[in-house]
Amino acid sequence: MKYRVHIEQDEDGWFVVTCPSLPGCVSQGGTRDEALRNIGEAVEAYIESLRKHDEPIPPGIQEELVDVAGG
Repeated sequence: MKYRVHIEQDEDGWFVVTCPSLPGCVSQGGTRDEALRNIGEAVEAYIESLRKHDEPIPPGIQEELVDVAGG
């Protein structure tokens, strides 16, 4: 499954990543790549916890990209 994440760089230069579909699922990293790896692990752990507690798992996203001329 795919989940949308939001990445922001904080005032100390760290990249903070949240997953809006999974409340409270937050991670960070010193680089953008590290932050994305870390949020991937956090999402996996979050989903595993939902399964363990027989909680519903939010659906992933299905998204397509469209190329626009002149952009």
